[in-house]
Amino acid sequence: MTVDTTGGAGSTPVPAPVPAPAPRRGGVRSAERALAPDLARGTMLLFIVLSNTTFHLWKSEYGPSGWQPVTGGWLDHAVQFAMITALDLRVYPLFAFLFGYGMMQLFLRLTAAGAGAGAGERDAVGILRRRSLLLIVIGLAHSSLLMAGDIVGYYGLLSLALAPLFLRRSERVLKWWIAIAAAQLVLVSAQPVISALLRGELGSLGDAGAEPGAAAYGAGEESWFAAAGTRLTTGLFVTFTAAPFSLIGGGYVIFLLGFWAARRRILEESGRHLPLLRRTAVLGIAVGWLGALPAALAHVGALKVPDDAQSESGALTVLREITGYGAGLGYVAVVALFVHWWSGRAARGSAKAAVAVTAIAAVGKRSLSSYLAHSLLFAPLLAAWGLGIGARLTSATMALFAVGIWLVTVAGAYALERRGWRGPVEVVLRRLMYR
Repeated sequence: MTVDTTGGAGSTPVPAPVPAPAPRRGGVRSAERALAPDLARGTMLLFIVLSNTTFHLWKSEYGPSGWQPVTGGWLDHAVQFAMITALDLRVYPLFAFLFGYGMMQLFLRLTAAGAGAGAGERDAVGILRRRSLLLIVIGLAHSSLLMAGDIVGYYGLLSLALAPLFLRRSERVLKWWIAIAAAQLVLVSAQPVISALLRGELGSLGDAGAEPGAAAYGAGEESWFAAAGTRLTTGLFVTFTAAPFSLIGGGYVIFLLGFWAARRRILEESGRHLPLLRRTAVLGIAVGWLGALPAALAHVGALKVPDDAQSESGALTVLREITGYGAGLGYVAVVALFVHWWSGRAARGSAKAAVAVTAIAAVGKRSLSSYLAHSLLFAPLLAAWGLGIGARLTSATMALFAVGIWLVTVAGAYALERRGWRGPVEVVLRRLMYR
């Protein structure tokens, strides 16, 4: 195509300027990373490995909830009490918030590097769609091969549904949908409890005779193939049943909060949001821990509660689940406040403390590789189809074992950080995402 630049007859045609193609880019670069999200992910992975290894105490007797053993001495009961109060049903909301936060960060970077709207946004959503599909595949492979309680596939399916619906929405629309999802969460989750309360049957709500949740991990199976079948069944249920139910039950609210917080850059610019972060830390953790306190007291025998009420579908578990969202947000806020404090003293802080912070953040930068490495390390050691060490551990010694596994990944991530290398799974995922 040519244009006449003079408008007169016989003028020389000049080629029309061709619009430059929208810039393309890969994932987030090291210089663009903020400390708070990575430090939160690194800390979160400690909580996750503590929770996941609990299900590999396959010789222990589990309580009515099916999550924590009831066997052991006073130290084991103290660990169980702490786990129920601070970790069980509190880590996954933390993971979901950071997952949503990271999705929005990536979307904003992609659109900023592209057309900025329209086609640029559609390209960004397409990349995130591929990422979600890849995460579903990784999650199902992880659950089949090593660890049934995988959450990568679960969040991959949720992100597949939520990304095209909400990433391009304004903050105002996001706030409305956060309110709608929160109402769904309370109404759907609390409805059985309210109905039982009105009938005067609150204590009988639930089923203490149901199979313990730990059985779904197949850790006690002596055959790897039998255990793999159990794990695959669990993984398919978590990914394709539990995740869609979260869309119906309002569990996606924590994703949307992550979307909204990323738009406001709350973790990157924590100094501008200190009042919000302080309120979230105090109120969120208080609500989360108090909501789990009845279940923790009942578990150690300090509170007499019917077993049905303590079961996975009982009133105490429902209370723990709803209040767990507050604890997850509170933990994120604590990390953001710490980073704000740390940034003001890092220059005069000790070298050892700086190395520790850098190492934990390095795990967060390689969170998917570290998460999968946990299972690769502990599953063959603990399960009956492997070395079977889980049969000889208790809640307290298993907690020490889990911390040791996390420290191994911290050391590995720090070594990669020193060399400027990404996590191996992140490298493969990026190549497939960006083709």
